[in-house]
Amino acid sequence: MPPSPLNGRPGLPDDPPGSRPEGPPPGHRPAARRRRRRLAATLAVVLALTVTLVLRIAPTEDRSTGAAPAGRTYDTTTEQPGAAYPMVGAGSFAAAGGQSPVHGLDGPIVYYRVAVEQGTGQDPDAFAAEVDAVLGDPRSWIGSGELRVRRIDDPEYADFTVYLATPATSEAMCATGGLTTEGYTSCRLPGQVIINLARWAEAVPDYGAPLAVYRAYVINHEVGHEFGEGHQTCPGPGRPAPVMQQQTYGLDGCLAYAWPFLDGVRYVGDPAT
Repeated sequence: MPPSPLNGRPGLPDDPPGSRPEGPPPGHRPAARRRRRRLAATLAVVLALTVTLVLRIAPTEDRSTGAAPAGRTYDTTTEQPGAAYPMVGAGSFAAAGGQSPVHGLDGPIVYYRVAVEQGTGQDPDAFAAEVDAVLGDPRSWIGSGELRVRRIDDPEYADFTVYLATPATSEAMCATGGLTTEGYTSCRLPGQVIINLARWAEAVPDYGAPLAVYRAYVINHEVGHEFGEGHQTCPGPGRPAPVMQQQTYGLDGCLAYAWPFLDGVRYVGDPAT
């Protein structure tokens, strides 16, 4: 069955809118002053280490109420040595600017935004370009011929937002909808597609496909939930995994596959129980 497009949103036009005195001052006491400086420096180092090692997330986003308070304490180390992402970000989000073309042949247009957590070193526009490429691919949800998609930057018109968030922030956001991710998986809440930065950066062990394939899978999977799709199972060993299979947890004998459509036909497995 093709996904059910979102509706009930307003339409959108094509182009949305002196010197210091020499010598010490009277009463100057160099030794005491040096001791005070050393004490202040020591306290500053201790405070900096405390802030660095223990942070609690309180995510916010400009023009959005989608983020949530922290669920637990994290440190700032990465999951693996040399991994190019932080476990904790600023908790605030920067939205990608501009808009994409309309992708798809027919049907109502579903509008989405893209936002990246600040303090992650990730560029919102670069992430948006990857999301656009996935959702605009004819193998993606537009392959049904019954809906179209377009990225915008105005939250008033957006049907949902795709967030890229650190493990700590994504866990806190998902928890507001009762979802437990352990800081590992991505999730979807109504109007919010939340992509875990750790999975975006390194996929999952033994996935058996390039990182680009996993990235396309995780976007299509979570957006599929936004379109009303439920989880599915592997249809048989050696066959492609349906996009709504929970491929992050393992392939169960299937082969990694990132798209809702295969050879122009909607590709599905049995509903997961």
